[in-house]
Amino acid sequence: MIAAGSVVMKKLPIKIASQSIEVIPGKMLNADEQSCSVSVGENSGLRQSGGKFSSASDGSLSYVGGDAHAISVSRETKFDELRLEIAEMWKVGTDSMTIKYFLPNNKRTLITISSDKDVQSFLDFHGNSGTVDVFVIKNESSTALAADTPSTTEATPVPPRKRSTRKRVVQQEYPLNVTPVAQAPAPAFLSSASENPGQFNSLATVPTEIQSDRQMKRVKLWENCITGLHQQFNNVCEVRDALRKYSIAQGFTVKFKKNDSMRVSAKCSVDGCPWRIFASRLSTTHLFRIKRLNEIHTCGNGTSTDSHPRASKKVVEGIVKEKLRDSPNVKPKEIANQIQQEFGIELRYSQVRRWMEAATEEIQGSYKEAYNQLPWLREKIVETNPGTVVSLNTREDQSFHRLFIAFHASLHGFQSGCRPLLFLDTMSLQSKYQSELLTAAAVDGNYGIFPVAFGVVDVVNDDNWHWFLVQLKSALPTFQPITFVADRQMGLKQSISVIFENSYHAYCLRYLSEELKRDLKGPCIHEIIGAIIGHLYDAAYAPTRDAFGKCIESIRSISPEAYDWIWQSDPGNWANSYFLGARYNHITSGIAESFYSWLAELTALPIIKIIETIRHKLMELIYTRKVESDQWVTRLTPSLEDKLQKEILNTQSLQVTVSDGNTFKVHDIRSAVNDNDVKIDAWVCSCGEWQLTGFPCLHAVAVLLHIHRDVYDYCSKYYTTEAFRLTYSESIKPVPTVDKPVLGESSEVLVNPAPLRCVSGSPKKRRIRSSGVVKRPLHCSRCKGEGHNKVSCNVVS
Repeated sequence: MIAAGSVVMKKLPIKIASQSIEVIPGKMLNADEQSCSVSVGENSGLRQSGGKFSSASDGSLSYVGGDAHAISVSRETKFDELRLEIAEMWKVGTDSMTIKYFLPNNKRTLITISSDKDVQSFLDFHGNSGTVDVFVIKNESSTALAADTPSTTEATPVPPRKRSTRKRVVQQEYPLNVTPVAQAPAPAFLSSASENPGQFNSLATVPTEIQSDRQMKRVKLWENCITGLHQQFNNVCEVRDALRKYSIAQGFTVKFKKNDSMRVSAKCSVDGCPWRIFASRLSTTHLFRIKRLNEIHTCGNGTSTDSHPRASKKVVEGIVKEKLRDSPNVKPKEIANQIQQEFGIELRYSQVRRWMEAATEEIQGSYKEAYNQLPWLREKIVETNPGTVVSLNTREDQSFHRLFIAFHASLHGFQSGCRPLLFLDTMSLQSKYQSELLTAAAVDGNYGIFPVAFGVVDVVNDDNWHWFLVQLKSALPTFQPITFVADRQMGLKQSISVIFENSYHAYCLRYLSEELKRDLKGPCIHEIIGAIIGHLYDAAYAPTRDAFGKCIESIRSISPEAYDWIWQSDPGNWANSYFLGARYNHITSGIAESFYSWLAELTALPIIKIIETIRHKLMELIYTRKVESDQWVTRLTPSLEDKLQKEILNTQSLQVTVSDGNTFKVHDIRSAVNDNDVKIDAWVCSCGEWQLTGFPCLHAVAVLLHIHRDVYDYCSKYYTTEAFRLTYSESIKPVPTVDKPVLGESSEVLVNPAPLRCVSGSPKKRRIRSSGVVKRPLHCSRCKGEGHNKVSCNVVS
């Protein structure tokens, strides 16, 4: 056993960067603490061991007396290695001691090292320090130790403890008055006391403690919220927020004397303390400036961050607002967890959600007022973007019904350079009120999504879709047939045929396959449905009816029910081989999701913000692709140019022979399949791919090369770089918001919000019985009759 005052010498030379950081342990048996020091450099110097702690008037602690030697710590040092090394040095168990250290410029709060992360935080704080003291506290009963060593109390005076309502822990019984910062914080509850003027509101009935090194580092950032005389703020709210954070960082409570829209005057809450601050608004502006400031504290507070900083309701609201501004998509539970980890403050989910809603409305604007600004936005969009079609409808009670927007740049691009193909789809919007997004999108010559029009409606139904198509027809005064790819269940078939004459409705295969899954029944259907859906897609892509028939027969061999269902699902609206229009081999309508998918990631936004965000995204999309296309030097777009070059390479195994005039036969010498007939002037190949896409298939390319014709002349104009540049030739102009109306309570209400969206849990599910199921009749156990039970039986027993 090591006697009191004796020293164990050991040095582990571990380097960090170009320096070594050394831990120097000492031993003091009579006080149950050991002193360890960290020094930078090869010479550790003399350290105290066998000394004592003394308390200054301000509550700070100092360790005096003794000497010690060093061990080294680096970034690679693990906590278990450090603890084991110290335990072996002092001949104690690793679980019977606690390692602590002071923060820089703070001799009142001891921080515990209990993990690898704490070791890294320790090095972050003291990596540049010349010397750092570390204290090892033995987890034994101080009372038992005092019985064996009667001089303990006399040798180690203990600073008087402040009275606290916090639950006491074992380490508080030791001679050192250490705040156990590693302990979990007690739950905090909001105070209902008023802040203006008077005592600063406390978030908890007792001051909230900063619980970790990371919390200390975060709070220390607030020390510069008040920098000195003549400091300037944008408004009175910034002054109040700076004072709240500064008082927490400096460890004192601020009391407001004056707190209004013109001036803020505050002082330290301790009577007799001269700390004062006065800030007032500059004339003709909203700016505030500190006019008078006395930074001197005579109360002992305000020198550094103490172990009991206090946070008011306003401070926590400000923290929530800052986090929401940094991460708009953050969830209430995530913010609550972050505040718990960083500040040791426990908040209820309802509190955070309420503050998030208030902060979002403050940052983004009022949800309700946003609807009343729609008429102004409609006029500004048409004014700044001539040729744009905007239509706004309300119900009889002036509540929002539906909105349609098609920018001139989108309409011009679709008619000038895109294939006559539109994809219709819906998407739910994250909104406080009922709102759904209807979209109409096209595909450019490089297979990129090109939004043409969009609408916001209160609910998705046949009437709103019919209205949307009517507005789209008025925006596209063209007689060219258009193919619409959409879900067959949206009630669009009749509306498309009536509004867009000579146009076509192609069913979206994704929705069709989901419908097939719902309708098929059977004990083993889940085992075969994957194979059925696979053959369904093959049948849809099949360019010829023979290939389609083979796929359908494969389904018949698996499930006759699925076979019958497919023939009853109008293959003429979804199969390439039967479809009469031009769908360019696109069989699903979800292509617009690649552009609008970001909407699902946003938190609830006012409708004005949603529209402005979509407009900004469209502006960015058009500008970016316009700049990219200016660098292209090929006749076709890059995607199609790559495809054409690959087909030219693959024609080496094909043999071309003249059959009759402009008809050619193409034979693949590597395959035993039948020859393909190609009609050059008609742009037709027996494989069917040329007709489907408007792009020469492999067989057509082989014939064109054989007869020395330019392959590019036989590609659809929609795939050319020229058509692509026409698509993005027009730009969307910004919409200035300088004259945006600021609505108040006295403003005229033009548009009210749509009905509130129900968010109180999942809707109740009601079982819908099949039409063929007969309800079991009631039987009476008394009279044995049917249609009633014994409770309603009229037979007397």
